Amino acid sequence: MKLEEVYKSIQPSVYAFFYVKTFHKETAEDLTQEVFYQAVKGYHTFSGKSTIKTWVFAIAKNVLKKHFRSGASKAGTNTIFQHEESACLSPEEHLLKTEKERRLLEEINRLDEASKEIVTLRIYGELSFKEIGMLTGKTENYARVGFHRAKLKLQQEMEGYDEG
Repeated sequence: MKLEEVYKSIQPSVYAFFYVKTFHKETAEDLTQEVFYQAVKGYHTFSGKSTIKTWVFAIAKNVLKKHFRSGASKAGTNTIFQHEESACLSPEEHLLKTEKERRLLEEINRLDEASKEIVTLRIYGELSFKEIGMLTGKTENYARVGFHRAKLKLQQEMEGYDEG
């Protein structure tokens, strides 16, 4: 697979991963670019022991750690969603959809670190449980069970929110 094809297939997932972690569109774009820059620069080190997607997400995790350590993350943490207005939704529907997405992200961020990472990699990174297991140093089954438990907890929290 050519590097351009890899970029086109993985880039949306990497961007979504960063967006969920930073809540800031420009930061997510910058971090995504940094990941692919690092991937191109270090492509000769890719051994093939994992999928290319897992390898790229390992780079993404390191880029994110570096970003948070640098203190640069403070600038965008209070920025709430910057969604483009969807043409097919009324302003009321768009507001409800945005509010529900914001609420879900708040609930994901309330999860313990391990669950938060599994959910983020699964939903926004679109990684398989096997890939998540490799990235977290756990088993595929650990990732599967962890995701299932976190999903149940999120559903309970969101149901409580919808009723309130």
